Amino acid sequence: MRTKNSTTRPGFKRETPKTMPTNKPDKPRKMMESFKVFLKSIKKYRFPILISIILTVGSALLGLFIPKILGDMTTIAVSSYPELDWSALGSKAILVIVLFLASAVLSYGQAYILAIVSAKYTKDLREQILDKISRLPIAYFDKHQYGDTLSRMANDVDVLTTSMSQEIADISMSLTTLIGVMIIMLTISVPLSLISFVVVPISVLVVGRIMRFAQKYFREQQKTLGVLNSEIEEDYSGQVVLKSNSHEDAALAEFGRINEKLTMVSRRAQIYSSLSFPVTHIFTNLGYVAICALGGVFVVQGQITIGNIQAFIQYVSRFNRPITEIASTTSTLQALLAASERIFEFLNEPEEQPDIEPARIINNVKGAVEFHNINFSYLPDRPVIKDFSVRVEPGMKVAIVGPTGAGKTTIINLLMRFYEPDSGYISIDGVPTREMRRADVRKLFGMVLQDTWLFSGSVEDNLRYGSTGATLEEIKRAAKAANVNHIIEALPKAYHSEISEDSDNISAGEKQLLTIARAMVANPPMMILDEATSNVDTRTEQLIQDSFEKLTHGRTSFVIAHRLSTIRNSDLILVMRDGAVVEQGNHEELMKLNGFYAELYNSQFAEG
Repeated sequence: MRTKNSTTRPGFKRETPKTMPTNKPDKPRKMMESFKVFLKSIKKYRFPILISIILTVGSALLGLFIPKILGDMTTIAVSSYPELDWSALGSKAILVIVLFLASAVLSYGQAYILAIVSAKYTKDLREQILDKISRLPIAYFDKHQYGDTLSRMANDVDVLTTSMSQEIADISMSLTTLIGVMIIMLTISVPLSLISFVVVPISVLVVGRIMRFAQKYFREQQKTLGVLNSEIEEDYSGQVVLKSNSHEDAALAEFGRINEKLTMVSRRAQIYSSLSFPVTHIFTNLGYVAICALGGVFVVQGQITIGNIQAFIQYVSRFNRPITEIASTTSTLQALLAASERIFEFLNEPEEQPDIEPARIINNVKGAVEFHNINFSYLPDRPVIKDFSVRVEPGMKVAIVGPTGAGKTTIINLLMRFYEPDSGYISIDGVPTREMRRADVRKLFGMVLQDTWLFSGSVEDNLRYGSTGATLEEIKRAAKAANVNHIIEALPKAYHSEISEDSDNISAGEKQLLTIARAMVANPPMMILDEATSNVDTRTEQLIQDSFEKLTHGRTSFVIAHRLSTIRNSDLILVMRDGAVVEQGNHEELMKLNGFYAELYNSQFAEG
């Protein structure tokens, strides 16, 4: 099911986005290295590609004989004039037509095969990227912009596959034509051929130097396009926040800056790559002029027939054409290599460490959770959690409180194995989570986040997300327990009603109740709650609190508390500050201490 654009992912917020690097520095690979990686990626298609190349070569070879036959026809007509040899001319004409048709059929065959290969290669690449996304650690998504990843999956894949089919056909045709024409030209006249051949290394040398400049701008173009896509995605999905803060002008200015940079690098890439055609054209035309002049002399002196000089001039044109085409394809090749580099750079990103095998499984979950001397940092030498140790008994409701950046969410990230501790470990019912599969650990918990996250789809599909086998009756029971059934029934199609792209047909409080119902349908043995009652009315807040109580009843639960008044009945309150637990106990015990928790609680009460 397709998910909505959102400024937050369906996972927990990260506490250190400002301290984490956004994108690692661009380290362009050499052109040949990128090309080798690309060739390796199309290895499974080598047979159909080979067939298409053979068809291309066959089509080119058949076309090569046509100018020579046309030249022979001219020689026959001139030598037999005024009594034209219609029989000989007719047979030659039929042969030309047959060669034309055969060449066209082979050309269509190679185009058909490459179209199929390109479509399948596109499908495979996108599946590889999507599969890669599922195997990347959460840390990757904290460090990279969403739009850049989407750009690699969409724009770069399109550029790579489109360029691939175009390059295979063009290069195969051009090289075959070039080699074949050289051989035929040498059989007609060595001196005239040498004039044509001398311009080739000169033009190739000049064009090669030009392309070295173009390549870096093609890389920068693809990178900047990814940044631009990220900017568009953020501005589009965050329109409410953008407008409410009157940030339109600033957003437009930032978009304009990135767009201007993209325009600049694209322009430079195209300017440099486009120079290849006129430079090549200048050299080849100079050779063409010299051949026409010297060829005329040879005809007058009887060293060459008029038909052969006619054919040779056509071959000169054909000889120049593949050189020009090869030069012009360099811009396409640059784009291909730039896209290839970005795609395979992503596919080579470090993945999560494999789960330990054989992994341990907890069959009858009681819900005892213990943190053993946990230390953790997102960045080296910047500890976020310091020597954190807590034991949670089965069925306890644990609230985690503290100021922003204290490490509350990081504790949950470690509990869910979104990140691994630098030292220490977490155990559930005495089993270290590092000895379990990540998926098995995460199945033990239900999560209700502050940032509600719903799919574009029916209400029923959204509620069944955590338990695909749940029946409609089970879903309705969970909705009633979450105090959201009456809201769903009031929708036009009740549980079959579609939630819009941005869920704007239901309120923020209703979204939160739906996420609670979704967790109830999943019925996990333990719960993680990120309270979200700050942007709802008093009545909805009461409904959410009542739903929270039902959801956590009898389950070990962890609550990241924002309004301290909502966690007064917690069995254990962990008060965090600078990555460490500075106080712990229940509400009454902590208030008696008259310490940091009491200060936080009283400040909220005073604000209220």
